[in-house]
Amino acid sequence: MRIGFIIYGSLDTVSGGYLYDRKLVEYLCAQGDTVEIISLPWRNYVAHLTDNLRFRLPTGLDVLIQDELNHPSLILANAKKHPYPVISLVHHLRCSELRPKWQNDFYRVIEKKYLQSVDGFIFNSRTTEKVVTGLAESSKPSVVAYPPTDRFFKKTIPEEEIRERAKGDELRILFLGNVIYRKGLHTLLQAISGQRLTVRVDIVGGLKAESKYAEDMQRFVMVNGLSSTVNFHGALDNEPLTEMYKQSHLMVVPSSYEGFGIVYLEGMGFGLPAIGTTAGAASEVITHGEDGYLIEPDDAESLAEHLGELGRNRELLARLSLNASRRYKSQPRWEETARGIREFLYKIASASNSLLSAQRETD
Repeated sequence: MRIGFIIYGSLDTVSGGYLYDRKLVEYLCAQGDTVEIISLPWRNYVAHLTDNLRFRLPTGLDVLIQDELNHPSLILANAKKHPYPVISLVHHLRCSELRPKWQNDFYRVIEKKYLQSVDGFIFNSRTTEKVVTGLAESSKPSVVAYPPTDRFFKKTIPEEEIRERAKGDELRILFLGNVIYRKGLHTLLQAISGQRLTVRVDIVGGLKAESKYAEDMQRFVMVNGLSSTVNFHGALDNEPLTEMYKQSHLMVVPSSYEGFGIVYLEGMGFGLPAIGTTAGAASEVITHGEDGYLIEPDDAESLAEHLGELGRNRELLARLSLNASRRYKSQPRWEETARGIREFLYKIASASNSLLSAQRETD
């Protein structure tokens, strides 16, 4: 198949969504498909809307995938006649994020128009499927394809090592994600600021996406005397990140919204119970009280209680850690998921070609 893929910026951008896009492109190319990356420049939301005045869809394709992140740039381009199906890959909707109502109302109008302009969907979770279908007010061909969570599959650790690790004195917490407000680092820092237990927090993720927020978090650490407890590492390559996973006890990313949450499952592969929130699809990964906990967004008090309990009760920590490891092993492998996406794309492209051929014969 000749496939186009529209993204903002570089496919090598460090985030869970871009990891999904990158791994999908790698799989399609490995199957012999030709994938053309169409990159639009990163700008602010209003500037992206102006892309509609000049951007046109590429030609010579069998199917076009659009990362839904690009939605403000593509509404008018999609509205023009094109000879192939346009499929939106939806990680999560912008209007699902936590922000003032008037802003989300605005984003909801734009995203609804975009969702109604495409021919089908790839969803990263059942939660995303439900939200999109409700907003678009229509049912179109789609496939739910969970993200790639097996890049560390051969590096996970045995259960005996997980049990032994749980006995350590300090509770070692890993926060993995770009340091942006949505990821909820402020909630974690508030939760540990009142802890009497010995804890260590390793923060792995870029500091430039929302530099003001990142600076505020670093200032909070200094002002509250947490400098010896909290370490900012920036983004890490796979090898040092693997070591960070192995040394940690717990994954805590209390996001205000996650379309799925790749990091939760990746951490579970190393026996890390995960703490996320009830907003979004974290509940599709985390079973509360079995392999982690779900809290309300911004609920630092509940988070502090869970951290305290796990820090004091290492038998509980070991049990949740082993359950997390087993949860990871039950997740479908990426090759199986990607195969389902390719079959979906082939089916929808074939149906489109058949319809075009019938129309030509009629004409």
